[in-house]
Amino acid sequence: MKKLIFGLFAIALLFTSCQNDSNDFVNEEDLSVNKQKSEKQCFSMDVLEKNLQQDPSLASKMASIEAQTKEFIAKGDFKRLVNGAIEIPVIFHVIYRTSSENLSLPVLEGQIDALNEDFNLQNPGRNTIPSEFAAVEANVEISFVIVDVIRVHNSKKRRWQPNDSMKFSSSGGSDVVNPEEFLNIWIVNYMPYHGGQILGYAQFPGGSLSTDGVVLAANFVGDTDRTATHEVGHYLNLRHIWGDGGCGASDFVADTPDSDAPSRGCPVYPTVNCGTNDMTMNFMDYSNDDCMNMFTVGQKARMDAIFTAGAFRASMAD
Repeated sequence: MKKLIFGLFAIALLFTSCQNDSNDFVNEEDLSVNKQKSEKQCFSMDVLEKNLQQDPSLASKMASIEAQTKEFIAKGDFKRLVNGAIEIPVIFHVIYRTSSENLSLPVLEGQIDALNEDFNLQNPGRNTIPSEFAAVEANVEISFVIVDVIRVHNSKKRRWQPNDSMKFSSSGGSDVVNPEEFLNIWIVNYMPYHGGQILGYAQFPGGSLSTDGVVLAANFVGDTDRTATHEVGHYLNLRHIWGDGGCGASDFVADTPDSDAPSRGCPVYPTVNCGTNDMTMNFMDYSNDDCMNMFTVGQKARMDAIFTAGAFRASMAD
């Protein structure tokens, strides 16, 4: 089982994932990329590493959040200090070059439907979860609702780098809207990477409010896509299921088995790494969309902590 590890030293270890610079971004512009391509690429940890390098104060802010999270989990009741389920209002920023990239309201509503399924124990693939993991499956009790869609036509931008430029109107994007109350989700046409493309990335709690939210590539938005679920998990302070390291690396959750790497495709149960069966169906792994089906009790507790009094996203639970 992964151990709960907190403090600046643990955070420094966690965030030392592979660093990528602008040379990693290639000129491919094939928007018909297979949605289940093997490199299924979340860029959240890479963005976090760069943010830590650019802002020396960020590590201490995140350490404080971890300490608060540890204290909440140590209480053991895992009960959110708010009444009932949380409803998070969502603002979509659709930044498009062509009409096909200007995603329609029904597509965006389909994405919200998928989020509501996944965070409320209604995922259609739940019946495939093995019994050993079904025992720790959790209803996160968070729902999402669209409050606005901001559309920006940028006729010149053919590709975006994951450097938050889409979050500013001054660079052809769209400025964040009241991030303490709203989940801002930016949708861009294309983020190329190593011959494929980045599906999305999120900002962890503790970062600048001017860039707070989630970024998704347009090809990976809709009612059958789980990229948003994965990235919103990061936004709510979840780590990758394998801890972004080898055996012994931590995702700060006690009921997710240890593993040494992300899953690919749709693994057959049981898949064994680090002496335990991998929870390949967890939303915070890299399995195919239709093979990711659950959050755990420990992950729910970690998300609950971020909404409690004085926590980074407490205003969303008021």
